[in-house]
Amino acid sequence: MALLEVTDLRTHFFTRAGLVRAVDGIDFSVEKGKTLGIVGESGSGKSVTALSIMRLLPTPPAQIVSGSIRFDGRELTTLSERQLEDVRGRQIAMVFQDPMTALNPTLTIGTQIVEVLQRHLDLDRHSARRRAVGLLEEVGIPRAADRLDDYPHRFSGGMRQRVVIAIAIACEPRLLIADEPTTALDVTVQAQVLDLLDDLRRERDMAMILITHNMGVVAESADDVAVMYAGQIVEQASAHELFRNPEHPYTEALLAALPDLDDTRARERRLAAIPGRPPDLIDPPAACRFAARCAYAGCADSCTVEPPALRELRPGHWVRTAHPASEREAVAT
Repeated sequence: MALLEVTDLRTHFFTRAGLVRAVDGIDFSVEKGKTLGIVGESGSGKSVTALSIMRLLPTPPAQIVSGSIRFDGRELTTLSERQLEDVRGRQIAMVFQDPMTALNPTLTIGTQIVEVLQRHLDLDRHSARRRAVGLLEEVGIPRAADRLDDYPHRFSGGMRQRVVIAIAIACEPRLLIADEPTTALDVTVQAQVLDLLDDLRRERDMAMILITHNMGVVAESADDVAVMYAGQIVEQASAHELFRNPEHPYTEALLAALPDLDDTRARERRLAAIPGRPPDLIDPPAACRFAARCAYAGCADSCTVEPPALRELRPGHWVRTAHPASEREAVAT
């Protein structure tokens, strides 16, 4: 049984410009101890999905208009704010992409960790501080006991992100949502943070949702992958299956944009780019939302007439397109 089940989730923003369909009917699940990677361009709905699960979106203008979010069999969309406070941090925790804004600059690191521990675990201050030192050591902060009373600005970007991770795992949540946790970090620190998250997941048998725009990160870290575009999931499969047999033209385009570091002639070639831009989610296309940018849009008349359904091509491999790669190849031969 899945730890988290999201069914037909629709999160919209009611703005003066119109109704923004930021997340428009998505389904996925996360099993205990597994990592689901959610990947896509900026504006595809990845972070809104994460914030919908945590119920952290401002209302108004945001609203979950339909769908279900079930965590360990418990429906989260119907919980009161008071009930949600017992879920956030204790059962489900989140690592935000910008640690400087996630941390309170006016409070010491120790104060911020201790507050979480006392709120959810009912520890006295002395026990909570001792536990906070252990958490900082666990995420690789050197001289943890001495750094406990430092303010966030005294830490580097990578160290601040480790502190945010320490706060997130403080109460041993069963699900960790990492929303682009390496965006503001250099490549070396990115690898360290991703390795840390993966180690913590395995040691604690946590489930994890890893949100990113980087297909390379997904390839290294995820068990399963959901590719999002314009508020919808357009392809979903195991990481091995998706990278071996990408079926949606958008997934193909994302993979084609990756540089080949093993090719010595790669520096002489321009990186592949996806033409055009994502659709306006106030007035999205009635048919396939990727059609205007798709190299295969002319292969099937239906893709510009009606919205393609998400269908299962192979066991566990779902795709939303009128012309998946395997069927294009079959037609060509």
